Amino acid sequence: MSTNESFYYLPRFSTMSLLTGNGSFVTGFVLAGLTDRPELQLLLFYLFLVVYIVTVVGNFGLVTLIVLSSHLHTPMYYFLFNLSFIDLCYSSVFSPKMLMNFVSEKNVISYVGCMIQLFFFLFFVISECYMLTSMAYDRYVAICKPLLYKITMSYQVCSVLSFASYGMGFAGASAHTGCMLRLTFCNANVVNHYLCDILPLLQLSCTSTYVNEIVVLIVVSINITVPSFTILISYVFILTSILHIKSTQGRIKAFSTCSSHILAISLFFGSAAFMYLKYSSGSMDQGKIFSVFYTNVVPMLNPLIYSLRNKDVKMALSNALRKVQRRDIF
Repeated sequence: MSTNESFYYLPRFSTMSLLTGNGSFVTGFVLAGLTDRPELQLLLFYLFLVVYIVTVVGNFGLVTLIVLSSHLHTPMYYFLFNLSFIDLCYSSVFSPKMLMNFVSEKNVISYVGCMIQLFFFLFFVISECYMLTSMAYDRYVAICKPLLYKITMSYQVCSVLSFASYGMGFAGASAHTGCMLRLTFCNANVVNHYLCDILPLLQLSCTSTYVNEIVVLIVVSINITVPSFTILISYVFILTSILHIKSTQGRIKAFSTCSSHILAISLFFGSAAFMYLKYSSGSMDQGKIFSVFYTNVVPMLNPLIYSLRNKDVKMALSNALRKVQRRDIF
C-alpha cells in the first residue's frame, strides 16, 4: 500500500466519504469503539445488550413504581424518580449506537449526530450530579431537622431543586457543545472512544482549543466543586446528628435511610473521577475502558441499589405484583 493510499485507509470505513467536496472539513466521525479485535465484537455486543436491557428495565420499572405507588409520593422518592429518569435517558443517548457499532461494518456517526450525542450526554451527566446533590440535601433535612421536614422539603422546594439540576445540566452542556461547534475538524476524524466526549474530540481539532480548555476547566470545576462540597457538608451534619442518637438501633435506622444514597454517590463520582484522571494522565485507552463503569454500569446499578436496599420500594413492588396477580385470577 502506498503512502497516499494508507493516509486515507481506516478499518471498516474510508474517511473519504466523511469529507466535504474540498476535502478539508469532516462531516462525520469514525468511533474507534472499545476494541478493534473482531473476535471480541460479538461477545461485547451481547454483554452490553444485557447491561442496557437491565438498565432500561430497572430504571423504567422504578419510575413506573414510584408513579403508581401513592405511599412513595414523598420528596425522597421524587428525587429518586428523577434520578432513574436521568439514568434511563442518559444510557439511551449512546448505548444503542454503541451496540450497533459492535455488529456494524461502518462504525460512523455524522458530525451533527456527534454534537447532539455530546450535548445530551453532558446534559444528563451534569443533571445527575446535581440530582444526587439534591438527594443529599433531602437526607440532611430528614435526619438533622425531622420536625421541619415536610415544611422545608415542600413540593415547591423539590420542584425548584429538580429544575435547578436540569438547568445546570443544560447550561453546562450548552457551554461545552457551543465551544465544540466553533472548532474545525480537518482530516483527523477517528474518535478514540465509543461515544462523542469532550476530550477525545478536542484531540482531533486542527484549530486552537484554548477557549475550549478554559471552558472545560471552569465548567467542570463548578460542576465538581459545588456538588462535592454540598454533599460533603450535608453528610458531615448527617453523621454528627447520627452520632448524637443515643440508641444503637436508632443510629442504624438513621444511617440506613442514607446508605443507598452514599453508595450511589460513591459509584458515580468515584468512577467519573477515575476516568478523567486516566484521561488527564494521557492514558486514553485505559480511560476509555474504565469509562464503561461510569457510563454503563452505574446507571444499571442505581435502581438495584435503591430497590434491594429499600423496604418501601420492596413493599411497593410486592403490592404491585399482588395487584397484577389478582387481575390475572379474576
